[in-house]
Amino acid sequence: MALPSTLHHFDVALAHVDRGLERTLALKVARHPSETMERLWLRLLAHCWLWEESLAFGPGISDPDAPDLVALGPDGSTPALIVRVGRPELGRIERDVARGGGARVAALFDSPRRLEAFLAEARAGRPERIARAELAAVSEPFLRALGSHDGRRQRLSVTIVADHLYLDLGGETLDGPLQRGSPG
Repeated sequence: MALPSTLHHFDVALAHVDRGLERTLALKVARHPSETMERLWLRLLAHCWLWEESLAFGPGISDPDAPDLVALGPDGSTPALIVRVGRPELGRIERDVARGGGARVAALFDSPRRLEAFLAEARAGRPERIARAELAAVSEPFLRALGSHDGRRQRLSVTIVADHLYLDLGGETLDGPLQRGSPG
C-alpha cells in the first residue's frame, strides 16, 4: 500500500521589494512520501519568488510531467506561468517554452552548479529554445538549512530584494542569493 502525502501548512508574510509586493499567504503544500524537505522548500521559495494571484502548486513528483507550480490565465484554463524546480531536464523546459502558448516559463534549481550544467547543455544544443525562460538557483547550504525545518505547520517571513532571499523562520534568520542564469 502506498504511503499518503503529508500536508504542510505555511503562513508566509511575503515582501518582494523590487515588485512592490506585500502579501500574507496561507499555503498548504502536499509532500509526496519520496520528496525531500529541501525540494518542498524549493517549491515554496519558487512560489514566493514568482508569486501571482492564481499561482498554485502542481501535483509534485507524483506526476513528473506536470509543472511544480502553475498559474492560469484569465480564462482559467490556459497557463500564464509554468514553473519547474529542482533538477528540471532541458527537454522539458524547451517543451514548456514551445507549447506554453505564450506562458512565462521559469525554473528554480537546487544549486548553482546544477544551473550551470543545465546552461552548458543548452548552449551545446539550441540555446534560443530556452532564451525566454527565467532561470535561477539557490545555494545548497541555504537549501540544506531550510530543509532542517520540517515542521508540518510553520510561520515565516520571506523578503526578496535584488535577487537576494531573506527568511525569518521561528526566530532564525536565513539568507542567500538567487543566482540568475541565461543561455546567452
